Amino acid sequence: MNVIVCVKRVPDTEARIRVAPGGVTIDPAGVKFIVSPYDEFALEAALRTKEYAGAGEVTIVTLGDAAAVEQLRSALAMGADRALLLEGEVGPDGLATARVLAAELASADAPLILFGVKAVDDDQQQVGPMVATLLDRTCVTAVSEFTVADGRATCHREAEGGIELVEVELPAVLTMTKGPHEPRYPSIKGIMAAKKKPLERKPAPTQQPRLVLERLEPPSERPAGRIVGHGPEAVPDLVRLLREEANVL
Repeated sequence: MNVIVCVKRVPDTEARIRVAPGGVTIDPAGVKFIVSPYDEFALEAALRTKEYAGAGEVTIVTLGDAAAVEQLRSALAMGADRALLLEGEVGPDGLATARVLAAELASADAPLILFGVKAVDDDQQQVGPMVATLLDRTCVTAVSEFTVADGRATCHREAEGGIELVEVELPAVLTMTKGPHEPRYPSIKGIMAAKKKPLERKPAPTQQPRLVLERLEPPSERPAGRIVGHGPEAVPDLVRLLREEANVL
């Protein structure tokens, strides 16, 4: 069972983000970068699918600059078999990214392509479905877990009050959300083996983005908190302020 997992290099979710001079990028100084957490769920799902099948290959693909090699090596240490870095600029235009990935994956021998449901830096949730459309593949989004048998994937999607089951024929594209696929920690053996696993680098085809980021701004400072009183006697004033000023009641 060959599976391709598309991942993205993003700032650590606990990093303190500062806007760089110029106002259109973040300042990378002192920022740790990681594989987007939802992409890690997809990678874990791919590894388990291969292990259950008893054969196959898991390939990691990303679009980015040379610094993304670190995240690809991390994915290889977790157990992926090979990695591909499409060297190019990653911008806010999800369609431009999807076209680069689709051009590379069009001839890939993998019935299953996995994405995280979203990248935690831009939260767009677009690239996976766009790649599926460009490749003319069925797409199931926000999948918490799935099984593969007899050329079909049975996907579980969390719905209000229950679980929605979606069955699709392969080849297909799935976008993964949080579920039972808690990412494994790379072992020392895996980290050493990752250094010898294939990691190919090739220039990405140039795409003219239609979406341009004009400005980044930090969020507004929160107003200072207020103490309206102490003990039960403060409850009426608190309720009044919540209703009249905060408009939450």
